[in-house]
Amino acid sequence: MMQHIFYSIGTKTPILPSEPLPAIPEIPRGAVVIVEGRAPIWRYGMAFHALHGSPVGAVAVYDPRLGAVVVASHHPDYKEGQVIDVTLPNEKN
Repeated sequence: MMQHIFYSIGTKTPILPSEPLPAIPEIPRGAVVIVEGRAPIWRYGMAFHALHGSPVGAVAVYDPRLGAVVVASHHPDYKEGQVIDVTLPNEKN
């Protein structure tokens, strides 16, 4: 199974586009990065752009109703639209 790395971009208060993204976590080559958090859609776009040059194998977006939905992939085991069953680190019991 590929390693899943969570990248939380959520905010607790309203923000402006000038607010920087959190630092990108360390990403082992080929890992699946799951972007998550309550944030404006433009912040997600900024996160995807920031991840573009990283060693990521696939990028997914966390949806609490579905799981992690793959939105981009360069790995044969992951396809766009595929749902990965994951639990957010802060939701583990």
